[in-house]
Formats: sequence, C-alpha cells, structure tokens
Amino acid sequence: MDETRGAAPGRTASPAVRATPRTASPSTARAINDRLALQLLQAEGPLTAGELKTGTGLSRPTVADLVERLRAAGLITVVGESGARRRGPNARLYGIVAGRAHLAAVDLRTHSATLAVADLLGRVLAETAVPVGPDADPSQAAANGVAALEKLLGEAGAARPHVVAVGAPGLVDPATGRFGGTEWVPAWHAALVTAFGDRPAAPVLLENEVNLAAIAEQRDGAARDRDTYVLLWLGHGTGAAVVLDGRLRRGASGGTGEIGFLPVPGTGALPTAAGCDGGFHSLAGSAAVCRLAAEHGIAAGPGQDRPGPGDADEGSAPAAEAMVRAAVGAGEAGAAFLDALAARVAIGAAAVCAVLDPGCVVLGGETGRAGGDALAGRVAEHLARMSPLRTEVRAGTVGGRAVLRGAVLAAMDTAQDDLFGPAA
Repeated sequence: MDETRGAAPGRTASPAVRATPRTASPSTARAINDRLALQLLQAEGPLTAGELKTGTGLSRPTVADLVERLRAAGLITVVGESGARRRGPNARLYGIVAGRAHLAAVDLRTHSATLAVADLLGRVLAETAVPVGPDADPSQAAANGVAALEKLLGEAGAARPHVVAVGAPGLVDPATGRFGGTEWVPAWHAALVTAFGDRPAAPVLLENEVNLAAIAEQRDGAARDRDTYVLLWLGHGTGAAVVLDGRLRRGASGGTGEIGFLPVPGTGALPTAAGCDGGFHSLAGSAAVCRLAAEHGIAAGPGQDRPGPGDADEGSAPAAEAMVRAAVGAGEAGAAFLDALAARVAIGAAAVCAVLDPGCVVLGGETGRAGGDALAGRVAEHLARMSPLRTEVRAGTVGGRAVLRGAVLAAMDTAQDDLFGPAA
C-alpha cells in the first residue's frame, strides 16, 4: 500500500480542463466541476465568473450554478470587483474562503517540536517551537505539545484543526499510519501523536519527515517540474524520499528510502537491523561530515557551530552545516573537502539511480542545503563517472523549513479533499 491517509504528495492539481466522464451521474459531474473551479481559484487567485468560465471551459449556466453552490457551502465568497470602472454581478471577484478550515502541522525532532497553524490555502497564521528535555516524561511532553497547539489555534482564531499533519523520523506503517519498527524513536513522539489523535474531531496524518520534505520540494522547491525524482536527505542522519510518476512511494513497511542502512564501501563495517552504523549513514551523516571537514582543515566560523532555532536536537548537524557553508568559500581546502564529500554522497546516489533511474536527485537536509549548487555540481560529476544513467543533481531550495512546509501541504491536501469533493 503506497498512500497513507489523505496524503497527496504530488504537485498541486492543474486547473487544466478535463472532460467530465460520459457515464458520470449529475451529482458526480457537479462535484467534479466544483473541484475544477476551486483548483483554478487556488492556482490563480480571485476570479470573475467570466474568468472561471474561460479557465474551466464550462458553460455560463454551469459556472453560475457552481458559484451559487460553492457560496452556499461557505467555500467561496465575493472578495471585490474587477477593474476600477466595472460594476455589477459580472465584475464580482470570487475567492476561496481561506478560514473555512484550519490546519495543524508539526515537525518532530529529537528534543523539540515545531508547530504551525495554517488556513485552507496553506498560509501559516501562527507558529511556535516547544523544547523537550532529554529526560522528559513522555506524557508531560505530550501535554506540553497539545497545550502549545491549543494556544496557536487561539492566536489564529481557530476553534479546532481540520487535520493535524505530523512529520517525524523513523518508519511509518502505510497500513496503519502509525509508527512501526523504530525502537530508536523517542517515546514522547508516539505519546504526542496519540494525544493529538485523542482531541475531538482532529484526525492525525503521520508521515516520515523526509517524505514531507519531498512534498515541499516538489510543490514549492527544486523539483516543481519533476514527476519522478529522489530527495536525498543529508542531515544528522541520511534518508531518501522516492517520488515516481507524481506519487510518493513508501514501500510495504514504510521503509522506502532508508538509505542510511545501505551497505557501501569505505565504512569498514556493515549496518545491522538495530542500527545503520557501517552503512551510508557512516559516510554522509553529520558526524561523518564533521570528521571529513576536520581532516581537510575546515572549521565552522565563530558562532556558526551553535545550533540555531529548531536545530539544537540534531547533535552535530548544525556543526556539519556550518562547516560545509564555510567550505563553499574557503578556496582550495574547501574545494578539496567538497569534492571528497561529493564522492561519498555520489555512492548513495548511484545506488538509488541504479535501482530507480529517477532522472533527478535533489540534495536536502542541513548538509545538502549548505552545500548548495557547489556540492550538487560535484555530486553530479562523480555520479556521471559512476553510472551510465543520465541524472540531474539539484540543490534543494525550500530550506530548513522543508519538513514543516511539507506537513502544511499534506494537511492542506487532506482538508481540500474533504471539503472540495472528488478531484477532476
């Protein structure tokens, strides 16, 4: 089973005209037309009835009917008039009622949680970070997380979230939507997810953090023009998200992309079922990146080795990010380090490409975004020497908020599927 509850990791549905199936019932045809109009409004912003007619290809009476249905359902409203000299019904601009539903998004790290509340169009209205101590009681951490969400909802003027989307490290069972097979995941993660689910009328969508980052890169970032690609996550740990033909692939147990366990040369050991030491993680995880940088005389600049907001839980990840940033402008020593790092990253990328042939690899995570085009270009050169498959390597562009942004988008897709009706 590839898709968990409500996740829609592909790009925003195009408002291009699709013919209503000949066998569709009148009610189904109306629902499809309504969704088509809503997609157009989301993509283009407020439109007049005439512009809706042109954009959807529907007849004027059909557009008039759907406008009334959507207004009655509280999904669209008049937001202004088109042009300074135009007046009357034909000049009315219709827009989606963004406050029709509110969404909650959560990015779980080892010792912190970042929470956001957004509207139906995915615009963040309030956000906060909640630190969690290393010895924190799981039930207390969960209570603190729920309290933080309640406060955010109040700040956003929302009574409740339509859905809560949570990004977390580790395996998420596609069949159950719950954590599975990841004993190393902090106990408070599961406690907080359960606490969110216990809230009245608040379904929880749990997703692996790298998968959510891939959603963000495809919708808002470096992979917007790709239906098939792999996000290679280079941070405290390593991971990958696989998008094939516009769909995120999770695998039988949710383990697609657990590239940290990939046996590779150069580590002197093999990974085990209990840990990924000896696998690709030992070549490209943040601790390994820090050691490699030290070997090349690369150090973080003054103050740069301190964890930033939301990163304090990631151990050596902030230091690795700072070292890679320093190397980008550090002359010959920096170039040598980046080339050595790229050679390591290319080993993992080559393995992925040999199996999937995605045509595009995006480098994300703290190390990936710090290396930018300088690292991506070097990885591409090494990869071209190792594999006959033509593969473009790009630097991720969403930045350090990729997981939280992906959670907002996943929640938005779920809410819109519920409220907008079937996709065209």
